[in-house]
Amino acid sequence: MDSEALAAEYVLLGLRFDRLVRGFADSYTGDPALQREVAAEPPPDPARLAADANRLRADVVTADLAEPRRRFLAAQLTALECSGRKLAGAELPFAAEVEACFQVTPTTGDPDEYRKAHRELGALLPGRGSLAERLRAVRRRDPVPADRLGVAVEAVSSALRDRVRARFELPVGETVEYRIVSDKPWVGFNHYAGGFRSKVAINADIGHRASTLPQLVAHEAYPGHHTEHCRKEAGLVLRDGQVEHTIFLINTPQCVLAEGLADLGLHAVVGPGWGPWAAEIFADLGIRLDGELAERIDAVLLDLLPVRQDALLMLHGGADEADVVAHLQRWLLMPEQRARHLVRFMRDPLWRAYTTTYVEGYRLLRRWLDERPVSTSRIDRYRRLLDEPLVPESVRAELVTQV
Repeated sequence: MDSEALAAEYVLLGLRFDRLVRGFADSYTGDPALQREVAAEPPPDPARLAADANRLRADVVTADLAEPRRRFLAAQLTALECSGRKLAGAELPFAAEVEACFQVTPTTGDPDEYRKAHRELGALLPGRGSLAERLRAVRRRDPVPADRLGVAVEAVSSALRDRVRARFELPVGETVEYRIVSDKPWVGFNHYAGGFRSKVAINADIGHRASTLPQLVAHEAYPGHHTEHCRKEAGLVLRDGQVEHTIFLINTPQCVLAEGLADLGLHAVVGPGWGPWAAEIFADLGIRLDGELAERIDAVLLDLLPVRQDALLMLHGGADEADVVAHLQRWLLMPEQRARHLVRFMRDPLWRAYTTTYVEGYRLLRRWLDERPVSTSRIDRYRRLLDEPLVPESVRAELVTQV
């Protein structure tokens, strides 16, 4: 099978998964004829989809493909085979499911590291009372009023876009349309429509703050998901003809890279000093933010990131939901409502394992950015994430050769 036919078969397979589980294809910007072809077929059989993924992966081994392309397709098809088997009723240990889908091994965090982070927070947070009470008191200082959320999002987006255009370039005509929504299991969501256009939904139920909104906008738009989609469409798809990148599939290794690079977006384009930078933006809107304190608190809270994966492994390891909520409240200092919202996301059939992409994606790519060769800048390194079909395995291989 030639490379073009193989890539088209991969896209068809992804579209069939989306017909079986709506939302499995996070975005599709390719030939509408392929969508019509799949829509006219009988309902997909998940066991057949798993077998097709296995067959295509064998074809990838013998196809005339450049190694990065071969590695990407093989990783994606391994994940699709796992999803097909699960949908067909196969029982898999949760860790094995995560490894097959995401090419990472989920591990729990170290409570001693959490205690250390709590001590550091204790030294940072003003006031008296428990650590959770003091953190809540600080967070109550910078709410973004519901009637100002849209304006605040647009202001942060514009400032980030200027920085992204200066560092990475964006295709002519690219745009992001923001919508404020409610009753969703996520905080924000990017839907890439193709043609360098995204629709980003922001969940108003969460209660947004000036100290966290820049990270959210960076994640969903500049230089996160929207920027990655735009640059890969312009490069891999339109320039190189790699049609496999016209579809983005949930629960595959590409998600680990996408979420990791999105979570590192603010680090990449603003870096140290992002707090005072954001405070200036919000000051023009009449929204108060102690940028220096917000930045220092955020740096400590990053050490608590593995707590989310602890909760995920607990939940799918048979722990009572009340214990999972209590774990999130204890170590992440979360209000109960926010912890239950996170558990809801972890229980969603499509997103049940997805929390791992944020934890392991950030860990892997932060190390890859920080441990770069001395001749390579952080911006150059990040640009590769936006432009190349990397998977966790290829990133880990580079880290080994750099030692």
